[in-house]
Amino acid sequence: MSDLKKFYGKVPVGTKGQIVIPAEARKVMNIKAGDNVIVMSGPPHYEKVISIIPEKEFNKFLKFFEEHVANLKKVVYKQ
Repeated sequence: MSDLKKFYGKVPVGTKGQIVIPAEARKVMNIKAGDNVIVMSGPPHYEKVISIIPEKEFNKFLKFFEEHVANLKKVVYKQ
């Protein structure tokens, strides 16, 4: 059961479409006031689900992905 995702609670959507990320989630994700988060649909095949990703973590993923794509290009195209 350790692969189950953590449930942080239920929050209302305000009149301007804003939500408050629960304190425990902010602590675990190290999200501080003024930080940016990426909001996107997903995971795949779940278009009506919202994922909120701290920008720092998203940037780490992009860097990892870019490095692996570059390595794959070297192998495929023998650069």
